[in-house]
Amino acid sequence: MMSQEYFTPAVSTIIALAFFGLLSILIKKFTGRYARISHLSEHRTNLISKYIDILMTILLCIVIFAIWGVKTEQLYALFSATFAVIGVAFFAQWSILSNITSGIILFFSFPFRIGDTIKIHDKDFPIEAQIEDIKAFHTILRTSEGELITYPNSLLLQKSVTIVPTKQEEKEFYD
Repeated sequence: MMSQEYFTPAVSTIIALAFFGLLSILIKKFTGRYARISHLSEHRTNLISKYIDILMTILLCIVIFAIWGVKTEQLYALFSATFAVIGVAFFAQWSILSNITSGIILFFSFPFRIGDTIKIHDKDFPIEAQIEDIKAFHTILRTSEGELITYPNSLLLQKSVTIVPTKQEEKEFYD
């Protein structure tokens, strides 16, 4: 039989696991419904679901550490060391975090979709291409000449982008 000392944290851990499991399911359902209503691709929806899983796991670990009474000083030492290593890595490659964040923003704001032809207004390197896929770090574009371009998501949010209407959309617009 479990001693009273461990009974309360064990029950609290089970409750926390159930709560976070339920919350994760609800958030994924909301995200999936949002993606269906917005006609977003399943690939992008799965990518955002992964991000949600990672965030929920981190939060669950913090809650479990608190339940089991891990000393705050020990947590600070662990998180400080972890974030120092991650911080150095991200400082060396800061664009990784920027591109992931941009990918999430593009998912929820959906200014353009896969299949749209866009024009990126860059004075040094203007691009007109069709979006083939939107990934976590970059968007894959194909020009009319068949060139395949990998364009960072953070630049899509920084540059001015125009959606080029199709011939059918132009005809409907002028009729």
